[in-house]
Amino acid sequence: MDYCLSRTTILFPRLQVPYSCHAHDRLTRASCFGSSRSRSPSSLVVVASAEAVSSLNTPLVPGSLPGKFLSGVLQNQRQCFHVAVAEQLRDLADDRDAARARMNLSYGSASSSESCLHRLLHRRIAELKEHDCQIAVEEILYLLIFYKFSEIRVHLVPRLSRCIYNGRLEIWPSTDWALECIHSFEVLEMIKEHLTTVLGWKPNSNVTENWATTQIRRFQLGQIYAASILFGYFLKSASTRHHLEMSLLHTNHDHDHDLPSSNVSGFWSYGLKDLFLTPNGGSSQPTSLGQASTRQEKTEDKKLKCYVMGFDPETLQRCAKLKSKEAVNLVEKHSCALFGDEKTGLLETDDVISTSFSSMKRLVLEAVAFGSFLWDTEEFVDSVYKLKEN
Repeated sequence: MDYCLSRTTILFPRLQVPYSCHAHDRLTRASCFGSSRSRSPSSLVVVASAEAVSSLNTPLVPGSLPGKFLSGVLQNQRQCFHVAVAEQLRDLADDRDAARARMNLSYGSASSSESCLHRLLHRRIAELKEHDCQIAVEEILYLLIFYKFSEIRVHLVPRLSRCIYNGRLEIWPSTDWALECIHSFEVLEMIKEHLTTVLGWKPNSNVTENWATTQIRRFQLGQIYAASILFGYFLKSASTRHHLEMSLLHTNHDHDHDLPSSNVSGFWSYGLKDLFLTPNGGSSQPTSLGQASTRQEKTEDKKLKCYVMGFDPETLQRCAKLKSKEAVNLVEKHSCALFGDEKTGLLETDDVISTSFSSMKRLVLEAVAFGSFLWDTEEFVDSVYKLKEN
């Protein structure tokens, strides 16, 4: 458990075995929440009390009804959390689609002054509903990320204003090992290089150097944190892409004598053509199985760092760019809540913070993990609730 020097009490739910949901789990879902699709917001307020939400002790506090409800479920009925998330996402998708359908229906009505008013009214209702749904989905993303941190028994650092004591920021214990063990060895090597680049951290530094006092502006530390989230997101995207490409090349090599080379073109109908880009960003035309097997021999030992360095600008941007507007908003909100002013929430502050390399390393490792978890949760949420493309 992380404690700041201000001795802020951090409440944390007891970890339980993650709950898996299948189509035949209706009876279990009904026992958790009552009848499945018949819930009304008023029936959820009891679980989603303000006390339950605040006990998460996260920088960003959920404010929407679905966010408050899921916060309560996460603490009180953890085994039902993913079931509740899926239900809430489906409800939000239905509400948004229903509002859009009413708006589109109003456009098909006869042209008159009254019909114009109805169209404007339904358009405004659809916009407000979409805005409310977007905020709720952003908070669901946040809670899913929080859940992933809880699985490795790591707490998100609360607001920095609660972690500063006598003008010094310290986060203890560091939980570096827990934040590092979620990554592969190759990814971890690139994270260490990132730490050296943004903090000047030395891998072989001793305890005295790690805990030596250093000063940094709050705004600059916030920028490093946000950039590290994007770096973690990029690493997750790139490493997943790398693993998939190596798997496909290995499969093609195994079946080289069983399948005609023309069958490979079928992959392109599923949007996989970018997996076979040449390292220097050359032609993305379909590659025959014979060519793929040759490339496999050359690239099977390629490290992730070399693979990433071979990206052309377009591929690099595709992996580094957050895929949804909800993810963009969430990163901005979380960073502002963590580093921003307590009253205004803005990052534009010239406050100088005294801290140590160990605490700054802890923040950066958390940010990288946050970005990696964001990539995972974004994929899951988008499969239920279609996110806005960034």
